[in-house]
Amino acid sequence: MKMAENKSIRQMQKEVDDYISQFEEGYFSPLALTARLTEELGELAREINHYYGEKPKKPDEKPKTVAEELGDLLFVVICMANALHIDLQEAHTMVLQKFNTRDKDRWTRKEQEE
Repeated sequence: MKMAENKSIRQMQKEVDDYISQFEEGYFSPLALTARLTEELGELAREINHYYGEKPKKPDEKPKTVAEELGDLLFVVICMANALHIDLQEAHTMVLQKFNTRDKDRWTRKEQEE
């Protein structure tokens, strides 16, 4: 498999938009995208359970990976953001700022190495 180049979130959003823009149907509605997110999250949970939980795959089940399922979930998240005109890079910056202020003393920090 070819090594992926480093992409910004905005580049990924543009790639997804270029892909979806090829089709007359365009993006699904926010409600349909929410259903898709739920479906993809369930598939991710199933793979996590197969690899790290107590439920092994059946012999006739197709092999899938956690990475593949996370990729599917990411694609649908990007579709949702694009459909709602949300810049995920800005959203990421806002949420990190929130965690760095609201939760700055919530967790035990690792000792700094000198």
